[in-house]
Amino acid sequence: MGKKRPEKCISIEEAKDLQKNWCNTRTPEIDRCIGFEDTREFWWSVEELMDYLKYVKRKSRKMGIDDPGIRLYFGAYPSEKCKMKRGYATAFLAPTGAPAGELGKDGDSAPNNYNVPPFNGGSSGIPPTDY
Repeated sequence: MGKKRPEKCISIEEAKDLQKNWCNTRTPEIDRCIGFEDTREFWWSVEELMDYLKYVKRKSRKMGIDDPGIRLYFGAYPSEKCKMKRGYATAFLAPTGAPAGELGKDGDSAPNNYNVPPFNGGSSGIPPTDY
């Protein structure tokens, strides 16, 4: 059948604890600072994520990057670009990696690969969906 469960999977309980901790320690301050309840979750279909990851692998391979990575960044839209005229949060995926033999193979030090475009355009809950 399929492969075994990936090593870095966490339990549902741990995920709920992580989300609760975020909500308890960050959400009130962020919402108070910006003056509205911001989103804190983002959604993409598995198909579009797979398409993007395949694209990153293909483009990276052509650049001599055999083991690319993905870095997740938080961002915020300018209020004038939001339907509701608020600068809601977003998240985008940014490819990383260096050609074989160069520094930056591990995730902590892998440089961003600015030759492959980042991925955005997911949807998010307003109000946010709790995990």
